[in-house]
Amino acid sequence: MKVKHILLATLAGGFLYSCVSARTSKKQIEKKDEFEYLAEKFADLKIIRYKIPSWDNLSLQQKKYAYYLTQAGYAGREIIYDQNYRHNLAIKRSLEKVYTSFEGDKTTEDWKNFELYLKRIWFANGIHHHYSNDKFKPGFSEDYLKSIMKETGVDELKAEAMKAIFDPSFDAKKVNLSKDVDLVKASAVNFYSPNMTQADVEKYFKGIIEKGDKPISYGLNSKLIKDEKGYVKEQVYKVDGMYSAAIKEVIGWLEKAADVAENEDQAHALQLLIEYYKTGDLKIWDEYNIAWVETTKGDIDYINSFIEVYNDPMGYTGSFETVVEIKDFEMTKIMSKLADNVQWFEDNSSIMDEHKKKEVKGVSYKVVDVAGEAGDASPSTPIGVNLPNANWIRAEHGSKSVSLGNIIAAYDGAGGKGLLNEFALNEEEIERSKKHSKVAGKMHTALHEVVGHASGRLNKGVGTPKETLKNYSSTLEEARADLVGLYFIMDEKLVELGLIESLEVGKAEYDGYIRNGLMTQLTRIEEGADIEEAHMRNRQLVAAWAMEKGAEENVIEKVKKDGKTYFKVNDYEKLRGLFGELLKEIQRIKSEGDFEAGRDLVENYGVKVNQEIHREVLERSKPLNIPPYGGFINPKIIPVMDDNGEITDFKIDYTQTFTEQMLEYSEKYSFLPDYN
Repeated sequence: MKVKHILLATLAGGFLYSCVSARTSKKQIEKKDEFEYLAEKFADLKIIRYKIPSWDNLSLQQKKYAYYLTQAGYAGREIIYDQNYRHNLAIKRSLEKVYTSFEGDKTTEDWKNFELYLKRIWFANGIHHHYSNDKFKPGFSEDYLKSIMKETGVDELKAEAMKAIFDPSFDAKKVNLSKDVDLVKASAVNFYSPNMTQADVEKYFKGIIEKGDKPISYGLNSKLIKDEKGYVKEQVYKVDGMYSAAIKEVIGWLEKAADVAENEDQAHALQLLIEYYKTGDLKIWDEYNIAWVETTKGDIDYINSFIEVYNDPMGYTGSFETVVEIKDFEMTKIMSKLADNVQWFEDNSSIMDEHKKKEVKGVSYKVVDVAGEAGDASPSTPIGVNLPNANWIRAEHGSKSVSLGNIIAAYDGAGGKGLLNEFALNEEEIERSKKHSKVAGKMHTALHEVVGHASGRLNKGVGTPKETLKNYSSTLEEARADLVGLYFIMDEKLVELGLIESLEVGKAEYDGYIRNGLMTQLTRIEEGADIEEAHMRNRQLVAAWAMEKGAEENVIEKVKKDGKTYFKVNDYEKLRGLFGELLKEIQRIKSEGDFEAGRDLVENYGVKVNQEIHREVLERSKPLNIPPYGGFINPKIIPVMDDNGEITDFKIDYTQTFTEQMLEYSEKYSFLPDYN
């Protein structure tokens, strides 16, 4: 579970988004006293660089360990392209060949639009938008693409792949969570063969899932296919299975990492991960997760494998991702106070006593510097992560929460304050945000990950949320974790622990959360569209529900000023009470597996957009020229060798452009065939 694409501090305060276009030159970055975070802007995106400030504090062995782990991630990076859509790899590779070979006129609008289309594919790991899930519309014709492919000697794509690019109605959405569609047929994501239906998937998993206190994560590492006779079977992601060529490369780097691990526990966990990749055995996956979560010593950690299920409309299959992390000692010491007091938060939560954990086990929290990311975590990255996802492992063995400190710092370094000034009602709100929103956003993220995802328990005998709450599970879980953060960020306990200076921090977060949930996040979707993405649904659900339930007492007021709409929090304590009520209800829904109540909450509050407000938001934000999405160029870690080929040190190169990095990755880490 992760704060993914959500950027609580960013979206809440709006202060991180830049309204200044910039490009970074290599000379600028190479200056020791200057670092340009913002590298490039195109479409609805800004490309950012991040530093690894803790790198020089590592020993040579630790640097090797971190380096090998990053290489393991890059080795598997193309898996996410194929998982996202069955034609992605073929399209990406063909377009890259054209891009690197074309010597014709590069000043035409067609070429510029071709280049833009390819960049968007790189950013989204495919031809569908990374956030809205809608397919990109090329700004060039099919005839133009065929002509430049012919000119560069690149073979034409298969007819269906060309159709995928140019027919807007064909495989139009990567993930479709609408209530009135066949979730599998309406979703282009490549976890199910095109001839499968939602009923096929439900029937298959109903036939193999075994009930118990320690349920296996069925379907996490496989694609379901239906053969000509109608039989459904799994293509497992493993050595000699699906994605075998890339997985073998991943294993090779993990073996190198295990040889230089900081301690035996780390090495043991890596050996289990390697065995899981070799066999595809989900029981070994559980053993690995237990070993990983119980390995708390050492300065370097990682996330690696098929983990989050947000891209699966049925909530079974995990997307490949990796994040390599180096501990930020100073910030970890400060923020670990949350983990040390997690039982207090559970005991004092607004949820029903029967849904509280009597003993919250093994929660650890670290602020980390990212050393490299790949797969579903890159270029668009989480800013906080809490794993493992299996509820029974979390209950018995604990969980790890991390906040990606250098990523948050990079967002801050690349940003401005345009959205805040435009959508905040008055100077008091703006000044409160300027003073407190950085701390507020970090604290909400920490509460979301450390306390939120670790809190609550399921009633005995209730199935897993993906079984009971189905396509609403992710939205409801993110809403639940957000509400934990919102409820406690206005608690004096945080002041007592020295984590915030006053409840003004909580007020800043409430201002920003309501402003974002009801208005500013709408910059991310096209006019007239419903909200599809789980985190966005979560935020509108929480804000709209609180607005409605507090209407009689005017807890949140809709204000018109100079012809513009604003939302003003009038009573922060009553709003906190409303957040507590909704938290109690969503925890009940999860604990009891109440599908109908969960569906009604999401559909009634999280999906439909106020069209008048949406039009206004788009009109007001357009002049600001503020891209609503951000992603990252990874620092390039370069080994320094002696005459015998032994690594003696590493240097960090921050000068690559986005295009240079994407082309280098494609050249060095393309191990998969074009699956179709």
